[in-house]
Amino acid sequence: MDKTPLDDWIGRKIGLQPGDLSREAIEDYQLNRLRETMALAKEKSAYYRKSLALVDPRQITFAEFAELPFTFPQDIQHNPLKFICTSQNEIDRIVSLQSSGTTGEPKRIYFTKEDQELTIDYFDYGMRNLVGPMDRVLILLPWEVPGSVGDLLRMGLERMNAYPIPYGPVYDAGEAIEAALEYQINSMVGIPNHVLSMARHERSDLLKGRIKSVLLTTDHVPNSVAQTIEEKWNCQVFNHYGMTEMGLGGGVQCSARLSYHLREADLYFEIINPETGGLLPEGELGEIVFTTLTRRGMPLIRYRTGDSSRFTPGNCPCGSVLRNMEVVKGRISGKQELAGIELSMAELDEVLFPVDGVLDFQCNIEEADGMDYIYLNLMKAESQTLDEQGIHRALQTIPAIRNGMDQDQLKVVVNVSENRFPVSKGTLKRKILDNRLNC
Repeated sequence: MDKTPLDDWIGRKIGLQPGDLSREAIEDYQLNRLRETMALAKEKSAYYRKSLALVDPRQITFAEFAELPFTFPQDIQHNPLKFICTSQNEIDRIVSLQSSGTTGEPKRIYFTKEDQELTIDYFDYGMRNLVGPMDRVLILLPWEVPGSVGDLLRMGLERMNAYPIPYGPVYDAGEAIEAALEYQINSMVGIPNHVLSMARHERSDLLKGRIKSVLLTTDHVPNSVAQTIEEKWNCQVFNHYGMTEMGLGGGVQCSARLSYHLREADLYFEIINPETGGLLPEGELGEIVFTTLTRRGMPLIRYRTGDSSRFTPGNCPCGSVLRNMEVVKGRISGKQELAGIELSMAELDEVLFPVDGVLDFQCNIEEADGMDYIYLNLMKAESQTLDEQGIHRALQTIPAIRNGMDQDQLKVVVNVSENRFPVSKGTLKRKILDNRLNC
């Protein structure tokens, strides 16, 4: 098994020869970079000048850093310009993020040309687990705008002499399959349910044996979706974690396809207790927090992602010395309570996506006359019939749903349609919508 290319890439970035990377070297580098980032932010950012007023960045330790205040998404939303550490003339790309259910101004994230170069470089090396020179990669992500995720990925792939084919989000699975055949692609990068719609299309078998690797990104990846794609095309599916705020890329699976290996030269990660804010040890589930180490336009310090994961102990079979982080399955705030038990999107994913023909679903919770109602709108593949009784049986394996129905406090209504849900051009995460008045 080959070691992740990120090891030697990170080693080079911190001044080491190939094969010399160690945890001690990474941590020494990260502490120095944390101090530099804090000094920059305290000097140049109006927001951090205030929040770090009593901190001496030059002497801070990891333990002291873990006591610093967090940066929350709403802090950026309220006044993003207070985070900028360069002149606005140096800002090359502005990304506006509107989270589902959020009102008011969107978050705006600012990048210099050098900040975007860091992402291109990461995409170049992060993709080397999947593809190499001359491979033909279909990019099923937004790419038309310069500096968008698909555009930066294109440039990263070109650097390794691969052949990227920017296509965009999948609006019509049949047309995307036609493009894959026309351009003779052997790898693709896309949003999980978009790629699933291709894998479950009636012409999906035309790609079997042609695709060697798939990278799923922008949303949480259900195991059942990855397994379906692998079985349909006899390929390997890799999982990538990232968000716009961290510069699009945070971690990617190696050939072992277990945890993420993290982008530790550019980002410092912590796992915290979401209630107390305290650091959690390896193995304990909590909220992902990150700090940028090399960004200059808009550095972020201890940014709360809202995503749930844990550092996994032990060494990866690939031999990497990078930290391992468990694949993200959902949001800290993404669980809703039913009859005293929490229901998560991840639980719904793992019972609904294995049903042959299911392409996507939406979940809404309503309340009427003292009863909770779950409304599930399922989108199915064309010319396929779903086993609705099987769907109801599968749903009752979820503790919150089974308990609510046993106590006669919950009813589940399933609607099936071939109509497509609106296709997001951005990176919105799928979530349960709770419309009950007391929530």
